Amino acid sequence: MSVEVQDLQDENIIEAILFTMGNSVELRQLALAIESDEKNAKAAVERLKKRYEEEDRAMQIIELESSYQMCTKVKYYESLIRVAKAPKKQVLTDAVLETLSIVAYRQPVTKSEIDRIRGVASDYALNKLLEYGLIYEAARLDAPGRPVLFATTEEFLRRFGVVSVSELPGLNPDDEANILREVEKELAYTDKDKLDEQGAEDVVEFGAV
Repeated sequence: MSVEVQDLQDENIIEAILFTMGNSVELRQLALAIESDEKNAKAAVERLKKRYEEEDRAMQIIELESSYQMCTKVKYYESLIRVAKAPKKQVLTDAVLETLSIVAYRQPVTKSEIDRIRGVASDYALNKLLEYGLIYEAARLDAPGRPVLFATTEEFLRRFGVVSVSELPGLNPDDEANILREVEKELAYTDKDKLDEQGAEDVVEFGAV
């Protein structure tokens, strides 16, 4: 099989997978599908991506971290909703956007840290962001109470048109300094809680002796 034919076959396989799956597909999975390595898989998907762009198709292929996804171009959205049920409007209020910004720039981050930075409770905003699929519960902090650590999702990357969180614009120096100061304060509180807990355990053990 010639190189040109093999390249076209790889592109067709990847196109079929992205179209069928709908969601993002990791590069390693695409490599497995074409029975090759990730370097060749990336080259094939980039050729396909370029072909879509040159032919000005309604569909496009976007990169999300180390994954790729096929989706409709935004400019055709209005035409789509004429024949489909309009999706529920997701309203990002100032409070929700503020909370999302903190998660995006400080992730993974706990609710307690977010509350301290904002100065108010963030339950409603976090619940909305979870409902919209913009953040998720990434892990739990190794601290008293095992608080949840929040991080942004692939949907966040899609909605804001970035490949990874490293592409987010830089913070205003004053804002960044304030966030860092609050996070450091939160970490200090966490350390104090650990020390207090350890001290209580020592008292119990001493009393037992």
